[in-house]
Amino acid sequence: MKDLLIPFPELLDTLRQILVREGFAGDEAHRCAELFAKTDLDGVRSHGVERFGRFLSYIRQGVVLMDKKPVLLSKSGFFERWDGQLGSGNLNAQAAMARAMALASEHGMGCVALAHTNHWMRGGSYGWQAVEQGKIGLCFTNTMPNMPAWDAKEARLGNNPLVIAIPRKNGPAVLDMAMSQFAYGKLSRLAATGQTTDFPAGFNEKGDLTHDPQVVLENQSALPMGMWKGAGLSLMIDLLAALLSGGDSVSGIGKKPLESSLSQVFISLDPKVLGLEAWFADKAEAIITDYLGAEAFEGKSVFYPGQQTLRTRKRNLENGVPVAEATWAQIINELK
Repeated sequence: MKDLLIPFPELLDTLRQILVREGFAGDEAHRCAELFAKTDLDGVRSHGVERFGRFLSYIRQGVVLMDKKPVLLSKSGFFERWDGQLGSGNLNAQAAMARAMALASEHGMGCVALAHTNHWMRGGSYGWQAVEQGKIGLCFTNTMPNMPAWDAKEARLGNNPLVIAIPRKNGPAVLDMAMSQFAYGKLSRLAATGQTTDFPAGFNEKGDLTHDPQVVLENQSALPMGMWKGAGLSLMIDLLAALLSGGDSVSGIGKKPLESSLSQVFISLDPKVLGLEAWFADKAEAIITDYLGAEAFEGKSVFYPGQQTLRTRKRNLENGVPVAEATWAQIINELK
């Protein structure tokens, strides 16, 4: 699969134009396009423009209601519940994290539970949103059933991504991971290029572990990360997301024709308001420094979550953002 290097401003503006044609308001079109474009800028290609066509399809099928915005359902101190009204998932998530951050500025901590929303695309975007304002960010979402419980034949769990982000002067630590060993977006990219995974990715029809991403995609049988531990954590994330928001669980999402009406939680903490400034920066630096000081195996390197992102971002700003030629052709075709 051949890649093209697209200048970031061109990538952003092209996506923006398409969204304007689709009916998004100007500012919303820009912010939505920016979330997609920045995902590829940071090297997370499985959740950026590769999903843009599907996003447009969901709008046209009435799954994503682009004119809908979150509405407040209830509030109690630092905790609020909102209804996403099936609006654009990435814009809903951005708004929810912004509101959690505003609550954190007031209370030291803010928590927003969001029901009836759509796929947030790259979950890490909302962790970066928090750390860029000097705040801690934590968020998670449930998904359609796409992962089996340990020892189960059928998928009753979602791969339920989790994001934890810690601000740091010399580069924030941002963990963005699904509960499956490999995210489905990553498996799709590998399958499209005929590659296999370095580690087992899921199960085949007989329940045996397989490195073949296509088999995992066809069976919706991703391997839980940490095996039974990842399966247990996935269940707990689904419980928290559905119970706190009052929205759908993985089971309810699975009853819909297409993945929709997800439940999500966004948490932010403000170190300044919480009185952590006296030690926050020094402790974070000491922990990361000690971590990076671990001796690596020959030919290997130790990185903390998010460390490579800033390097990738800088390189892609200078050289252009890699986009698969076929994907870019499909995007350009939307402008004709």
